[in-house]
Amino acid sequence: MSDTDKQAEPGVAVQSDEHDANTNIEVKEQNLPSRAAAIHELIREEGEKELERDGQALLWSAVAAGLSMGASLMARGILHARLPGNAAGFLLENLGYTLGFIIVIMSRQQLFTENTLTAVLPIMQKPTGHNILILLRLWGVVLLGNLAGTAAVAFAFLHMPIFNPATREAFVDLSRAVMVNPPGDMFANGIIAGWIIASMVWMMPSAGNAKILVIILMTYLVGIGDLTHIVVGSVEVFYLVFNGDIPWHHFVYPFALPTLAGNIVGGSFIFALLSHAQIRNDLSRQRKQALKQNAPRDERRVNDKQKVDQGED
Repeated sequence: MSDTDKQAEPGVAVQSDEHDANTNIEVKEQNLPSRAAAIHELIREEGEKELERDGQALLWSAVAAGLSMGASLMARGILHARLPGNAAGFLLENLGYTLGFIIVIMSRQQLFTENTLTAVLPIMQKPTGHNILILLRLWGVVLLGNLAGTAAVAFAFLHMPIFNPATREAFVDLSRAVMVNPPGDMFANGIIAGWIIASMVWMMPSAGNAKILVIILMTYLVGIGDLTHIVVGSVEVFYLVFNGDIPWHHFVYPFALPTLAGNIVGGSFIFALLSHAQIRNDLSRQRKQALKQNAPRDERRVNDKQKVDQGED
């Protein structure tokens, strides 16, 4: 059967030798009501895969992501120590903030607010108690692994003879800037950060070869906005804890709990709800049309079966 014949058959997606995200979207869009629905389905299918992953594999991938996020503090601290303390220096040093995200996302490591957002869309489609428990399991494992990785890398940065005194002082200065925010600001900033990361996830299927550019632009916005992210911020706050600048309970509150709540509200709830709402009616209408188209075929099958049964009698 030729490719032309395949295209002529209703409901058959033509397979392509190209595996980039844009091609996949175009293939899906042949059978979906809109491009937004195609992107939604791609992210939802990715979320289903994440929900089905083995817990141990999730944990180690999340630990690796936490370790990789140390690159953001490292790059930012090195730049901060060597650049002038003016507006230009601030804008340049925040390019270092994007480095950890680039490593984690391009390596497909498990990052809370990035991979965990994709897992929300399947729950939106089938919000059963069992599915919600699976989602909470994913969130718990990934968050635990991320925090373990960030704690390990912060401890290593402090105690291993890697950085000079100026860079270590830059680490402290950058980390103290996070803790200046009161809990309400942590929460509000976390909402915006979660929204931006969620927007990045939604943009990635359409980014094609520009994925790294999308990651840099979106996470750079988080950096220059001094927004709070539970994983990147954990590296900074853990550094203060291990350095003796703040007690342990200050990591939990005022930092972790408000920031985590803000990231979840902004990324997983608001953005996912709106993203699902914009295509829910389209998909529902498409399913109804498919049922109407299949109804005559199903009726013929029933009639044929009845005739066969009567013949046997």
